[in-house]
Amino acid sequence: MTILITGARGKVGRAVIDRLHSAGLPVRAASTRPAELTVPAGVETAELVLDRPETFAAALRGVRQVFLYPEPAGIHDLIEAAEAAGVEHVVLLSSSSVLAPDAEDDPLASHSLKVERALADSRLTCTFLRPDAFASNSLGWAWPVGRSMPVQLAYPDAQIAPIHPEDIADIAALALTGDSLTGRALTLTGSESLSFREQLAVLSETLGRAVQVERITRAEAEEQMGRHMPAPMVSSLLDLWEAADHGPAALGETTETLLGVPARTYRQWTRENADAFTGH
Repeated sequence: MTILITGARGKVGRAVIDRLHSAGLPVRAASTRPAELTVPAGVETAELVLDRPETFAAALRGVRQVFLYPEPAGIHDLIEAAEAAGVEHVVLLSSSSVLAPDAEDDPLASHSLKVERALADSRLTCTFLRPDAFASNSLGWAWPVGRSMPVQLAYPDAQIAPIHPEDIADIAALALTGDSLTGRALTLTGSESLSFREQLAVLSETLGRAVQVERITRAEAEEQMGRHMPAPMVSSLLDLWEAADHGPAALGETTETLLGVPARTYRQWTRENADAFTGH
């Protein structure tokens, strides 16, 4: 009854592996480069490359559950191989963006939506975890904050309910080890709505020094962000933040509602990751 974890090099994937292994469950970590994985002693590793179906059989051998990162490439072949291998349940790390009315045409949302639809059309039992913004997205501010420069934002008052990645791992582990979440589609958030300005104020308190916020135009943000990501993705993010600029973010399911455990706060995340903002 091995549980296969894809995306095992990611923070959530690694955390799920740790939880399952600590519980004494048989776990196999999959990656396109398994030799580069760092896993606990006793955890198997396997090569899984979505555009190379010949890697599927060995990775899926003896597997009954899969924790899946959303990658449309090769998803239909992977589902076919999973069904043939006897996989019974897939827990997908999707995104709340799939709920947007234009998700099918959105470059961010469509990535996860294609995988959700392929799984929904399969014979597999599926659980969709749809986290909203990760608290760890704040690492995008590490460079200016670490150099005592202002953080430039087009929509500094856009509100989100950031979720701690460890909360996602806790919920994923529950989905893989119990049946209370099986077959459900869950929008996951943190327990509080915070604007970007408020998040930076929390970070400022954690660091014990001022963090300046500077409002810039959308065109300036497009130019800056376009240096690091494709233009359609930039437009998608800015549209999302513009829409979030008009009031508190809606809260979804949390570890409190699903596990009876208080959600980790954004302040806790900043304390755990303060070193990333020191400029060293």
